[in-house]
Amino acid sequence: MTHSPFSSSAPTPILNIHGPHQRRTMKITWSRCLILSLVLSCRLVPEATADVEETSEGLGTPREPRWLTDIPATVELIAAAEVAVIGFFQDLEIPIVSIFRSMAQQFQDVSFGISNHSEVLTHYNVTSNSICLFRLVDNKQLRLDAEDIDDLDAAKLSRFIHLNNLHWVTEYSPMIGAGLFNTMVQTHLLLIMNKASPEYEESLRSYQKAAKLFQGQILFVLVDSGKRENGKVIAYFRLKESQLPALAIYESVDDKWDALTITEVTVEKVQSFCNGFLKGMLLRDQKAENDSGKEEL
Repeated sequence: MTHSPFSSSAPTPILNIHGPHQRRTMKITWSRCLILSLVLSCRLVPEATADVEETSEGLGTPREPRWLTDIPATVELIAAAEVAVIGFFQDLEIPIVSIFRSMAQQFQDVSFGISNHSEVLTHYNVTSNSICLFRLVDNKQLRLDAEDIDDLDAAKLSRFIHLNNLHWVTEYSPMIGAGLFNTMVQTHLLLIMNKASPEYEESLRSYQKAAKLFQGQILFVLVDSGKRENGKVIAYFRLKESQLPALAIYESVDDKWDALTITEVTVEKVQSFCNGFLKGMLLRDQKAENDSGKEEL
């Protein structure tokens, strides 16, 4: 079982989160988690709403999961969504089913599906009631099986989705970022810019396109410099307001980082910066930064 080690109070237990074949626990050092708590706490920026989602018709109509009656429909839902959560239920009368259906209303940027058809369950190796989260950013499948579902309530299920709801671009906010520990992607790129700027929409589109070029290698994060509470993130990377927008990249294994001020966000600039970092070519003098007593978060 994992938990967020940088909580200000006693650790809050979370669900066992595992892939189809094994469970994995990642250990994070205290200093590293202090950084990750600010740099990696997040909510998600959807690139687009999946066409296969069932949308509300008229005001006040609850958003429901899509009923999946065959394998092609299930495959289509998963392939079209950045994040899809599917309930595979042998028994539709158990309490978790109604709780699961309520999550579709809470998470508007996630595609939800539900199925009790035997051929669908067999195709996804489901032998009991199960809830699976599929995401494109790292081709990850996370699964809650019968032993997890037995004591599952709305708060626990909501937390599971929050922790693992990673899109192509993840927006920084003071939410729990522990879900980022449940991925093998240890490099994180931050675009730091004011969302109120006229260039924001175009910049975000370019940033999203670049994110797809580094699937499984780098997680892309957006930091709104217009929010006062994000000042510590900006300061950590030795950036000033006058230098924004900027790109900042961080490697969580050895705390290596780099930053680049830019006047325009283009796919080419983002790609070049990321490739250089991955090859070990840093633009900033890391030794000089460390010797100057850079403040820990």
